[in-house]
Amino acid sequence: MDLLRKKYTKIAVDAMGGDFAPLNEVNGSILAYQNKDRFTDFEIVLIGDENKIKEAIKNYKPKNFNYSIVHAEDVVTMHDEPTSAIKRKKNSSLYKGLKLLADGYVDAFVSAGNTGATLSTATILLGRIEGVSRPTIGSFFPTVGRFPTLVLDVGANIDVKPKYLYEFAVMGTIYFQNMFGIENPKVGLLNIGEEETKGSEILLTTHKILKNSSLNFIGNIEGRDVLLGTADVVVCDGLIGNIVLKFAESVLGLFKSKVRNYAKKSIVNALKVAVLKPALRNILKDMDYQQYGGVPLLGVNGVVIIGHGKSSPIAIQNMIFTAIEQVKRDINKKIERALNINFVEKKS
Repeated sequence: MDLLRKKYTKIAVDAMGGDFAPLNEVNGSILAYQNKDRFTDFEIVLIGDENKIKEAIKNYKPKNFNYSIVHAEDVVTMHDEPTSAIKRKKNSSLYKGLKLLADGYVDAFVSAGNTGATLSTATILLGRIEGVSRPTIGSFFPTVGRFPTLVLDVGANIDVKPKYLYEFAVMGTIYFQNMFGIENPKVGLLNIGEEETKGSEILLTTHKILKNSSLNFIGNIEGRDVLLGTADVVVCDGLIGNIVLKFAESVLGLFKSKVRNYAKKSIVNALKVAVLKPALRNILKDMDYQQYGGVPLLGVNGVVIIGHGKSSPIAIQNMIFTAIEQVKRDINKKIERALNINFVEKKS
């Protein structure tokens, strides 16, 4: 197929990125196309080893699948240094996919591959949105309420300045507004206490900036507030955010392990768990990262969705749907507009 023809929205998929590539990537892409009822037609561009991709497609025998393949010889592994994708692996699926996005041949790029390499390559090839100092990676956390909490940053920026945290808050607000339909999302600053006087100099200065901005800033929040849904958007540096993320990911596994161990203790316990199984399944579904369709890389000039290395076909499907939604809503343009119309003006 001709990549220059853009009759459809085109989503590039890094077919070699995840731990189970290309099977999960291909299967997830097929699922997305077969379950595309809520979207106008789109095309999947699978990037990677052509023979392996074709073999995977043949294995799933899709009845209806609008796709094209771009061959890429190399693979950026999880062990590669982020800069290697740019310097030494320009024939990789990661590099070629982002280059297609940068050149306008596709509308979005999704990958369950090396997060650091995706961030570095995307920043260099796509450039930053005007007004963005540092791109950021956000992640969704389940809450007791209807909507998840979006935490920014979860690993892209270890050393931050108040200006960066303010920009994260703006980008998170725009993203949350458009993806969840919340007109005025609540923004919280992750800190060691709710009082304005708590935290480092960076956090104290950030608090002042956010308080005087036109954002719906509710003040400092603590770790427990993330899962309570106290704020819709939570900002922090990448070190803290990544620790919170990895800790949260372990909670689901711990809970499942506790339930299994409880069931093994007696037949009565096993019956109790069996009775609760349908309810538990629904509860645990909300806690599964795969339901949120990857995490957005915000601040670069292009739609990039990053997934977990162990992403299942369902997770890949949802990443594709998230990418299409972000393209449709033109979120990057809205971020640029927000950061360049003095969003930080003092409230009257």
